[in-house]
Amino acid sequence: MALTAIIEAHGGPEQFKLVDRNVGEPGNGEVRIAHKAVGLNFIDVYQRTGLYPMQLPHAMGMEAAGVIEAVGEGVTHLKVGDRAAYASNPPGAYSEARVMSAAQVCPLPDGISFEEGAAMMLKGMTVEYLFHRTSPLKSGDTVLFHAAAGGVGLLACQWARSEGITLIGTAGTDEKCQLAQDHGATHCLNYRSGDWVAQVRSLTGGKGVDVVMDAVGKDTFDGSLDSLKPLGMMISFGNASGPVPPFDVGILGKKGSLKITRPTLFTHIGDHETCQAMAQNLAAKVLRGDVKINIGQRFALSDVAKAHEALEARKTTGCTVLEI
Repeated sequence: MALTAIIEAHGGPEQFKLVDRNVGEPGNGEVRIAHKAVGLNFIDVYQRTGLYPMQLPHAMGMEAAGVIEAVGEGVTHLKVGDRAAYASNPPGAYSEARVMSAAQVCPLPDGISFEEGAAMMLKGMTVEYLFHRTSPLKSGDTVLFHAAAGGVGLLACQWARSEGITLIGTAGTDEKCQLAQDHGATHCLNYRSGDWVAQVRSLTGGKGVDVVMDAVGKDTFDGSLDSLKPLGMMISFGNASGPVPPFDVGILGKKGSLKITRPTLFTHIGDHETCQAMAQNLAAKVLRGDVKINIGQRFALSDVAKAHEALEARKTTGCTVLEI
């Protein structure tokens, strides 16, 4: 049996229930993993509220780290006793242990703690695909990154610095802006204290940025397009302020033949080999010290509702983990 956080209806954090569930044995292509730490992400909020609907009741949580307890037939990249971490569908990480597909479970190097492993997989592999797979970037390129002091943002700031990429961040307070700059953002703009689009234009000599990485959604979408240089790429990868309303695709032509995409991590990691390669790239960054995993908040599994309240109210910085 394993204590597990589930929801039986979409809604607020009060929907969480803690139940004991039978874990069982792994089948073909599966593993059983005993969690040591669990990561929280904004996609968890989307799923809980029903923005991303799920068939209910359902366990929650998309990433965790722990120790492999049992291995099913056909699994060759993991063995009993291995340290491992993952970001994966379907949800179910808010638990003491689970049986799951092994394809997206990745070996966790000894030099990375369980808390770091739990906090880095979904956010870190997101940064990996944003910088290297969606619109591959090179030294000298310029990126606008919204919510630069969040869990994904602080990793992106460090990633950009390690590769010679100029990152202009945005955040909601001067303190968060300073945090982003401390982690490698070249500039960070407080979007509450001025016209951030004009400031982006000023910082780029009027040209605009090569790529915008926007997980805020509705509130920043129009300004993001206006921050791009001609032929620039808009990467919309989240909806923290709400989904982007329908828009006239012709506006992309009028604003400079812009490109736009709406990728997800789970498309990229759906292929086992790609997932393992992305995890290895991320782990190498962490082991070299290029990227440090900033864990700003820790909650007990039993306090998962409080963790969601803090996350949804944007009262968190860096990564948030549940301790098992």
